[in-house]
Amino acid sequence: MTKNMNWFYFALVTVACWGLYGIFLHAGQVGMADKALGRYKAYLFVGIAYFLVAVLAPLVILLVKGADWTMPGKGMWLSLLAGTLGAIGAFFVLVAMGSGAKAGINPGVVAALVMSTIFAGAPIVNAVVGLLMHPPKGGLGAIPWPFLFGILMAAAGGFMVVKFKPGAAPPPVKVEAAAAAEKRDPS
Repeated sequence: MTKNMNWFYFALVTVACWGLYGIFLHAGQVGMADKALGRYKAYLFVGIAYFLVAVLAPLVILLVKGADWTMPGKGMWLSLLAGTLGAIGAFFVLVAMGSGAKAGINPGVVAALVMSTIFAGAPIVNAVVGLLMHPPKGGLGAIPWPFLFGILMAAAGGFMVVKFKPGAAPPPVKVEAAAAAEKRDPS
């Protein structure tokens, strides 16, 4: 471990933001009150947020810092690819949540299932692709077993969240219906 732990604190900010992302994205989709097109409306506002935070903010920072506006093509295309993958992923978060709701999964559980699956699976994809793109010294056979065990634990954790999801809550009892039933049968 290094003495400077700033990287860890910054990573925790991302954990908090992305952990809340799915919950609020699902709530936004439901809040649109449009079963057919609510996910697209919510996605539109995700795009607006990305524009404000990921386009305007860096432009202001680059202008204030007096940045050199030359950018290598490789860096631009790889960054554009990363952003495209992120946007497609955000869209499919909404599709997954909508599909889970249609399957009859408790709406309060859908976001937890979807995001747990994503956050268990994404590190595995990241680790495998990262190792293939930048193999460790000594080749892939030099990967430490605790690293491989961690990947296995991430997969097992994602499986367990989905397999042992909480059951649906009973439907809420309407006060008027309960009062009417009591009037008919006072016993």
